[in-house]
Amino acid sequence: MIEPTSPLQIADYRRFWLARFLAVFSTLSMVVLIGYQTYDVARADYGMDRSQAAFMLGLLGAAQFVPLMLLTPVAGVAADRFDRRIVVLCANGVDALIAVALALATWRDALSLPLLFSLAALHGSARVFNGPALSAIAPNLVSQQLLPKAIALSSIAWQVGTVIGPAIGGLLFAWSPSSPYFLSAALLLASGLLILSIRPVRAQHDGPRAHPLRQMIEGFQFVRRERFLLGCITLDLFAVLLGGATAMLPVYARDILAVGPEGLGIMRGAPAVGASLVAALLSWQPLERNVGVKMLWAVVAFGAATIVFALSRSFLLSLGALACLGAADMISVFVRNSLVQLNTPDNKRGRVSSISGLAISASNELGELESGLVAGLIGATGAVVFGGVGAIVVTAIWAWIFPELRRARTFAPTFLHEGQAQQETTKEPAS
Repeated sequence: MIEPTSPLQIADYRRFWLARFLAVFSTLSMVVLIGYQTYDVARADYGMDRSQAAFMLGLLGAAQFVPLMLLTPVAGVAADRFDRRIVVLCANGVDALIAVALALATWRDALSLPLLFSLAALHGSARVFNGPALSAIAPNLVSQQLLPKAIALSSIAWQVGTVIGPAIGGLLFAWSPSSPYFLSAALLLASGLLILSIRPVRAQHDGPRAHPLRQMIEGFQFVRRERFLLGCITLDLFAVLLGGATAMLPVYARDILAVGPEGLGIMRGAPAVGASLVAALLSWQPLERNVGVKMLWAVVAFGAATIVFALSRSFLLSLGALACLGAADMISVFVRNSLVQLNTPDNKRGRVSSISGLAISASNELGELESGLVAGLIGATGAVVFGGVGAIVVTAIWAWIFPELRRARTFAPTFLHEGQAQQETTKEPAS
């Protein structure tokens, strides 16, 4: 039997890829529209001024992040304890119900801030279970050699869905406000059925499984003990937390570059375009050597591109900087995800993925809060420059604190299974 040379030659992986694309397309379209309607309802129905309505958007992000923070340990255990396909199907089902509720409320003109905040929090709860289970499925579908290519292709699904989903959702919303929600519900169900058509995917366990609470603790202990994984996850947390420029894009669109809402939409898509191009390249020719150093330099490039964007007063240069920012981030994400997945035992992959997902979400939501607070003190340009410099400084510090990152030559697993580690520690010294 001929071994596949591409993950797309594997039927289960093709279903996984399409399911991921449909889920990202649907949820990103839904989340962007929830934000728009929250701002609109706050202004039109509650009589809030622009600053008060904008503050509602910040609270909306917090409403999604709080359940994510609280349920992350539970979601990781679920991904490692149950059939991961069923976990994803249930999460998609909850999101589909949210989409239907939003469609009906929009159609009946019955939206309110409490309803929007409640549905946003419910979406955050579904998202926390979807992410770890979906991320942990791919390593069970392809060989270790094909996993880096599989991760790159999966990133393409994410980036393309990130660009197309909100764009099509916005066009449909202009035609009929409830229609994008009905479409999201249908596509989420299709995504769940595609996942269900994959062969059963359950974490591999050696021996009896521990109590769920014990499994939660084991997940955090494993990340803390494996400094390599701890360095990968926390590097992303602090670099993106400081280096995020997206929170200031409305300020640049309206007051600095003066390109209006149309320019804002183009700028929001520019990082995803750069990331998609790099992901396509990596899916064809993945990185294989000195991957740790390349990840660190990619984060430095991310910070440098952020600084260029901050200081640019040319729309084209700003778009180029944002595309470079997305490309550099894609390299970092590709290397980090490959290293985390390949350096985590399968029976802990869901829990480690959930911890990594929490770090990513924290860096995004808290990064927007940090950018807003700093912008209030030194202005939008100063805040973005501060973030870019901060990302570079964090990378330098992490390269020193976690030398394991610099020493990662390939994606080859470096962890020791607990049984092996215990045997080595009890082995008699050679005479």
